[in-house]
Amino acid sequence: MSRSLRLPTNPEPRLSLQQQISHHDSQARQAAALGQLDEAARAILQALRCERRLANTGPQVLQLIKPRA
Repeated sequence: MSRSLRLPTNPEPRLSLQQQISHHDSQARQAAALGQLDEAARAILQALRCERRLANTGPQVLQLIKPRA
């Protein structure tokens, strides 16, 4: 029987990042509707940054697959 090592993940950072993404998205939409394109672009970039961080949360599997010699 193979055993998988999984570390428990803390759901708090994921939830916080999801809330931040939602907040930045609504900020971007509101700023775009008002014609504040610089502000909208800034909020979009912040949302994308949070999405990238969200994708990197969770268990990480690094250097478990060794390259063939």
